[in-house]
Amino acid sequence: MFNSKKQTHIKLTSLLIALVLVLSTASFAFADEAKTTAKAESYLDKRSALVFLSDFGLKDGAVSAMKGVAFKTDPELKMFDITHDIPSFDIWEGAYRFKQTCSFWPEGTVFVGVVDPGVGTDRNSVVLKTKNGYYFVGPDNGLFGLVAEDMGIEEVRKIDEKKNRLEGSEKSYTFHGRDIFAYVGARLASGQIKFEDVGPKLKKEIVKMPYQKATIKNKTVMGNIPVLDIQYGNIWSNIPDEMFEKLNVKAGDMFRVEILEGDKVVYKGDMPFADSFGDVELGKPLLYYNSLLNVSAAINMGSFAEEHGVSSGAEWTIKITKIGK
Repeated sequence: MFNSKKQTHIKLTSLLIALVLVLSTASFAFADEAKTTAKAESYLDKRSALVFLSDFGLKDGAVSAMKGVAFKTDPELKMFDITHDIPSFDIWEGAYRFKQTCSFWPEGTVFVGVVDPGVGTDRNSVVLKTKNGYYFVGPDNGLFGLVAEDMGIEEVRKIDEKKNRLEGSEKSYTFHGRDIFAYVGARLASGQIKFEDVGPKLKKEIVKMPYQKATIKNKTVMGNIPVLDIQYGNIWSNIPDEMFEKLNVKAGDMFRVEILEGDKVVYKGDMPFADSFGDVELGKPLLYYNSLLNVSAAINMGSFAEEHGVSSGAEWTIKITKIGK
């Protein structure tokens, strides 16, 4: 009888110990799972969009190779494109497309820009952080000059290519878009590295391309033609509506327009300011505000650029003078 009670006590004790061990193991497992989940959530919180721009086009595998590197670095990254149809070697247009679009993206977005005719030379590979929290990864050749003007420079770091380069690409000198920029951009956007890990800090300066800033004097405004409305041949300027309206502009007012490439006058003519294209006769020129609320020139149902041989870039200037009162 005594032995039976003792055996029962021992069994109950063993069961209790086993139950404690099971609960303890489950508790540790739950805690580990919670830590893993918290770590994953923290990691996800650090992710930013990764946005590409280049002059590569889509005829070959260059863009796909860059995205493959980024995807391999972090399969959870969200990747997007501004464009890959920048004209070959056209740093200015690449700079303008950044200016045109990047402010619509959320703070923390990482942009990779590759318009790099000097690839493999001594030009710096950099990451620019703007004062409003965007990151731009690419060559310091003027590509980030316009966004730096608009947003201000918080800090610039030179990419340390010994630490931040795609493994196995050390002998490649002509595809930094894949081997360095996409790789660094992906690591930065995924939170695998901090901005401080990119490389040594540089002066708060980057390469900028000279161009005609928007100015006003008496009845005349002047500015640059940064880009064309390519599909329709309209002429876009960098003259903002606020400056133009200092001329007391209203629809129907007439203006003399001169367009210059360097010192050469390419076009000179008179046209009205209008709210929209249909406010003038078919085939007639007009001034209007484009989608960025900058002054632009167009022909109703025609291509101003094609008809008058006008293009765009840092060397192109537009001069607009009000005629009459």
